[in-house]
Amino acid sequence: MPKKSDSKSKFSVNMAKLRQEKGLSQRQASAKLGISQALLSHYENDTREPKLDFIIKVCDYYAVTTDFILGRTSERTEVSSHLCTQVSEAIEMIEELQEAESNIIQKLKALTKN
Repeated sequence: MPKKSDSKSKFSVNMAKLRQEKGLSQRQASAKLGISQALLSHYENDTREPKLDFIIKVCDYYAVTTDFILGRTSERTEVSSHLCTQVSEAIEMIEELQEAESNIIQKLKALTKN
């Protein structure tokens, strides 16, 4: 069922953008995604809405999250939040090492005073 809105959905815009970034024609992308070129054109022109299984296939192919393809976030992958967690953990480890180093230095100083 065609949409009656004048503006394209974020899905259709993002899908076309991802295809173009890969340097693929609609024919090439549709073959990779297992659909006809006509159907891909309908999706990119926002005249048809895809089913959930196709959205997942697109996300897997372009290595993006469903939130990105649907326009709910500008983050393409969850790597950024995962990376932030890893950085935070590394900082905590460094702080613990610095504290341990400080304790060792204090103990060495105490030994030299005696």
